[in-house]
Amino acid sequence: MRFFFVTFVLFWLTACATITTVDEYRSGDQKISIGNGDNVVLLGRRDSGDYETDAEFVKCVGSKLQGPSLSVLQEQDFMNALYPWLEPRTAPKALPRMRRLMQEPLIEQSIRDKRVRYFVWLDGATKTIDKAGSISCAAGPGGAGCFGFAKWDKSSIYEAIVWDIDDLSEVARVRVDSEGTSYLIGAIAPIPLMTPVKNDACTSLGNQLSNIFHSAE
Repeated sequence: MRFFFVTFVLFWLTACATITTVDEYRSGDQKISIGNGDNVVLLGRRDSGDYETDAEFVKCVGSKLQGPSLSVLQEQDFMNALYPWLEPRTAPKALPRMRRLMQEPLIEQSIRDKRVRYFVWLDGATKTIDKAGSISCAAGPGGAGCFGFAKWDKSSIYEAIVWDIDDLSEVARVRVDSEGTSYLIGAIAPIPLMTPVKNDACTSLGNQLSNIFHSAE
């Protein structure tokens, strides 16, 4: 029994490992600076009807970025304040569209009133990219149980694009790739061993963005 427990723990530690890489790019000589009282807003990319960056992931990255000296506005509150200009059909997906929106006095004034200095657009998803094995469960006179083995690979790929609202330019991009394998072991009761690829992607992206903004202080 002890041997099985030790083997299980070692397998669990191996199974839950992820591989995460982070790449950062800054545009030309652009330097990120943020003044006292300025705010950052994180927004998930969305296309009407068929694509949406997970709102929980956006919230997770925002929680990593938020700090005593850096204020991050809530995504939904900001979208409501600028309704309908940040809805999927009308949201600016590129800087030319953002420049046109900022020519609208009401939009510009609303953004200035909230002291938004940077837009951070988050784009990406977590997907299952491969599956193998199977689990079967059955019940009989002697009891019930599950037997078998299944695994699946998951990949989280997200990119953050930072826009400076003062001069309407792109100042940085950060991309994170996180991969790992989850397992389900059928040993009487099913035992899940889940790899935290999405959480690792959130932590890595949030920390990298935090370093970018805090290094500007």
